[in-house]
Amino acid sequence: MNNYRVVLLLPFVLGLHITNVIGYDHQSFPKSYATSTLNRSSFPAGFVFGAASSSYQYEGVANEDGRGPSIWDNFTHTYPGAFFSFKKIADGSNGDVAVDQYHKYKEDVGIMKEMGLDAYRFSISWSRILPSVNPKGIQYYNNLINELLAHGIQPYVTLFHWDLPQTLDDEYGGFLSPRIVDDYRDFADFCFKEFGDRVKYWITFNKPWTYCNFGYATGSLAPGRCSAWQNLNCTGGDSGTEPYLVAHHLLLAHASAVKLYKEKYETSQKGVIGITLVSHWFEPYSNSGKDRNAALRALDFMLGWALDPLIYGDYPYSMRSLAGSRLPKFSHEQSAIVKGSFDFNRMNYYTANYAKDAPQLGNTNPSYTTDSGANLSRVDEFNNSTLPLKQQLYDPMRIDYYYKHLSYLLRAIKEGANVKGYFAWSLLDNFEWGSGYTVRFGINYVDYQNRLKRYPKYSAFWFKSFLKKY
Repeated sequence: MNNYRVVLLLPFVLGLHITNVIGYDHQSFPKSYATSTLNRSSFPAGFVFGAASSSYQYEGVANEDGRGPSIWDNFTHTYPGAFFSFKKIADGSNGDVAVDQYHKYKEDVGIMKEMGLDAYRFSISWSRILPSVNPKGIQYYNNLINELLAHGIQPYVTLFHWDLPQTLDDEYGGFLSPRIVDDYRDFADFCFKEFGDRVKYWITFNKPWTYCNFGYATGSLAPGRCSAWQNLNCTGGDSGTEPYLVAHHLLLAHASAVKLYKEKYETSQKGVIGITLVSHWFEPYSNSGKDRNAALRALDFMLGWALDPLIYGDYPYSMRSLAGSRLPKFSHEQSAIVKGSFDFNRMNYYTANYAKDAPQLGNTNPSYTTDSGANLSRVDEFNNSTLPLKQQLYDPMRIDYYYKHLSYLLRAIKEGANVKGYFAWSLLDNFEWGSGYTVRFGINYVDYQNRLKRYPKYSAFWFKSFLKKY
């Protein structure tokens, strides 16, 4: 990777939900987490610290001010019935209201300013501004961008965070069709034109792997497609072909948008554009060569699926070998456009998995989930939503996570890693996709029973102390 390319990291804390520290000494943290020894000043000059969100998880106002439905509106409102025997969302909830950032954006920007954040990553709801141009939707994003800049906070804009307009899914299957490439490029063009005079950091897609795997292989996220043999009550699909097809069109759409920005906007707007990928770390289940190879294959099938085309212009050899003809091929022209189509690469990472060689998986019905021939397992943390508010605001485990992670991140930078920023997921508790509101990953607590009131968690006070200039 060339030196000018930036890696922006966004960690995710599994299994933690808590918030507004009532009755705690916010200035007194355990010595092991002391911000006097690890803080903003420990990092290189210009290093960016931010927090992140997404439109469907935050905005709310799903059916007002001209917003059209997305596949997530359809997915969350298709309730279990004669055909469905399971809850699509753990608590049966949806993002109709979410945390109402549409109305509370000024309050939330104030929280960011109070914490000392440099940047805020949010996504644009495609169906809020298009396909019929919606002035109210455009005004909302203008208001948010302007409010951020007025408080010295840089907007980082994700163009697509999974909420595809339902009309495109209905018309031609969304990312299952190559038609999506042109429509996505037009959407990106519209956003560059409307907001690019102030937005200098663009992210084309958030986590293609998650969208393709859970949307089209397991069916657990929108649009909820998978093979019928999996008995998961999916609404049609083919787990052995559709994830690969969707990823292929997504990469082409990404490259098309980047090419457009470079040719039409980069010189005048002086911005940069990249993509957000995701990967777990894969630890071999044993020291055997077979398990070590399984871990490498698992990494290829998760991270390499997108990163190899972006760097080398083609999919990893292991994927081409194991998926065979089910994996689409890039033409020479497509390969040339995809290769190198990013100024920076954001990396989301959550946890680690053990990988064990499992060649028998190849004997099952074809599915992306088994093509790597690796059995994956991990140990998760759990949540307890019955705790009193005071205890929910007290989240030392989150501080432990951030402190240790940032310590190792700093070590990697000192050893030569070209990392330019760190974005915490997430600024606020929010609608967490299939988990609904049953988990809380924010560094600020949202009281869903009391007008969505925001409270800073213990970790928010720690972050504020960390971000002070020493």
